[in-house]
Amino acid sequence: MSSNIIDIQNLEMVIAGRRILKVESLQIARGEKVAILGRNGAGKSTLLRCLNGFVKPTAGHIVVNQHTVFPLRRERDLRPVRAQVGQVLQGLHLVARLSAMENVLVGGLARMPRLRSWARIFTTEETQRAQAALKAVGMAHLAEKRADKLSGGERQKVAIARMLMQQPELVLADEPTAALDPTAADEVCELLVKATENSTLITVVHNVSLVPMLSHRVIGLKAGEVVLDCDSHELTQAQLDHLYE
Repeated sequence: MSSNIIDIQNLEMVIAGRRILKVESLQIARGEKVAILGRNGAGKSTLLRCLNGFVKPTAGHIVVNQHTVFPLRRERDLRPVRAQVGQVLQGLHLVARLSAMENVLVGGLARMPRLRSWARIFTTEETQRAQAALKAVGMAHLAEKRADKLSGGERQKVAIARMLMQQPELVLADEPTAALDPTAADEVCELLVKATENSTLITVVHNVSLVPMLSHRVIGLKAGEVVLDCDSHELTQAQLDHLYE
């Protein structure tokens, strides 16, 4: 098995004549904790969406956990990739009308046989795992509460529990603390790191002060290109000033 869970070569994304991404070569090793920094519009979220196949680049080659994500022969070939990739996104992406428990159970759909996944039939073991995931993030007491009745911090905790249910090898987190107060943001970061102890974690970070908590490596994007790649503890203010100027 390759030591890299992600391998990107000659990636380019052009939309309406404007280049959004241009990444010549980027590898991320299994188990790494990586923070992606950059100004709004630098291409951070677009890069994450390329990794899970939600958007298709203009050119290049992307391999995730030994599966080719781009170029792709058939859309259904993404299913094994998405089964191994968990997501914690800004905007939460929970199903508002479902309870916290039901949202967590949905996290296991990608690994189920297709028919049972379609019918959303869950076994006793799966229900127990979902209960354990909610307990792990301190949300067991709100298991039956609808997602749209939860606070922002509570919803992000449910999103992390849903990711735990999936048991992914790679987790993509896109500004998971956006719109949270500092206390809730710290709690979510701590839970996210603990939940991905045995996985690779890539986080788009808006608040630079959270970088030491979330990552060991920093990748900086500027106008769609990688202009910074260093250990988190080596990150300097001069580098940040250049990245955000």
